[in-house]
Amino acid sequence: MTNSTGDANGKKIAAGICGILLGALGIHKFVLGYTTEGLIMLLVTLLTCGFGGFVMGVIGLIEGIMYLTKTDEEFARTYLSGKKGWF
Repeated sequence: MTNSTGDANGKKIAAGICGILLGALGIHKFVLGYTTEGLIMLLVTLLTCGFGGFVMGVIGLIEGIMYLTKTDEEFARTYLSGKKGWF
């Protein structure tokens, strides 16, 4: 296992768990380095007094599950190298 694969696995697990548990706040986006997307999710949740948080939470849940079900190589190719910000 190379260092980049280990880094991808660590980020995959951290982003997946954060997406499932804290998806409405966009923490999983910040873990992956997607600052703009993370701020969008965070601000939608905060500026709608939590009402938009339900939608952002569902998006975070879906993304967290998607992160955890991908292989390390596929995750690294799609989200770390390819910089795919949404879904």
